[in-house]
Amino acid sequence: MSDTTGREPDTRGQPLRAYIDPAYQPLCDTLAQVRANIDRLDDEIVRLMAERAMYVKDAARFKADAFQVSAPARQAEVFAKVQALAARHDRGFENFEGVVDATYRCMVAAFIANEQLYFKNMKRLGDTE
Repeated sequence: MSDTTGREPDTRGQPLRAYIDPAYQPLCDTLAQVRANIDRLDDEIVRLMAERAMYVKDAARFKADAFQVSAPARQAEVFAKVQALAARHDRGFENFEGVVDATYRCMVAAFIANEQLYFKNMKRLGDTE
């Protein structure tokens, strides 16, 4: 076996490792197939994030102040909800709930930062200017 340290894997080659768990069912025959499926899912995930972003933008219209924009109680509700969703959708990926939690905490923080910017650049209804 040749030394492949420091090189990208062969995307068309055969698997080089096998899971010990006999229940594990491979999803693809090559790394190229794995990556194509990840790319397909990334497109869908980003499309859904873009849709979510527009609802975040719209939410700013209903907030009275910066505290309401950050909405800590709503954040806790979202994090609890996605933890339950992660448990429901987990297909056997170790610490999947942790991955979902970390992803959502980062995403929500970024969305709130943007919502704060939108909020600061809005006028209160009834203001003359």
